[in-house]
Amino acid sequence: MLDLSDVSADPARQENIARILDAAERLFRHYGYSKTNVADIARDLGMSTANIYRFFGSKIEIHQALCGRMLTQSYEMALNIRNQPISASERLRTYLLAQYKMTLETMLDERKVHEMVVIAIERDWHVIEKHIERIQDLVAEIIAEGIAAGEFVEQDPHVAAKCFAAATVDLCHPQMVAQCLAKTYQADPEDLIAFVIRALKK
Repeated sequence: MLDLSDVSADPARQENIARILDAAERLFRHYGYSKTNVADIARDLGMSTANIYRFFGSKIEIHQALCGRMLTQSYEMALNIRNQPISASERLRTYLLAQYKMTLETMLDERKVHEMVVIAIERDWHVIEKHIERIQDLVAEIIAEGIAAGEFVEQDPHVAAKCFAAATVDLCHPQMVAQCLAKTYQADPEDLIAFVIRALKK
C-alpha cells in the first residue's frame, strides 16, 4: 500500500493527492473500479494523465491509497471515541453505532463499492488485517478500563475484544452490512450491541 506519510511536509503535493483521491473515489463509485482508468480521473480533474503519474504510479496505487485513507478515518474515529470521558459500555456502544453508520455510508452503491472492497481484501488483506488488530487493541483497552471500574466482570480483555469483534462483524464488515440490510431475520443493530455489551457484564 502506498505510504502517504512522506507528503505531510509538502502541502501543495498533499492537496493534489487529496484531489486525485477524491476524484478517483467519486468515479469508482459512479462507474465502478474496473470501468475507470487513470485517464478518466485526469479528465475529471482537467489535468493530463502524465500529471496523475507524478503522484501515483498506477491505478492500483490510487486504489491502495483510497483504502488506506478509509482505514485511517475509521481508526481515528475509533480512537476519538476510545478517549471520550464516558463509561466503557457507552464507548463501545458509541463506537459500534459510529462504525455501522460509516460502513453504511460506503455502501451507497452496493455493487460498485463491493468491487472496491473485494479488490482491497484480495490485494491488500495484510493492511486490512493490521487495521482490524489496531481496532481490537482499542476495544481491549476500553474493556480493560471497564473491568477496572467494576463495570465488566474479570476476564482477559484481549480475548473479550476478539469475541466482541466476531459477534459484531455484521455491523462493521462492508460486505456483511450490505448482505444483511434487507434480511428480516437480522437483529436490529441497537439490540445486537446491547446483547454483546451485556455479555461483558455476566
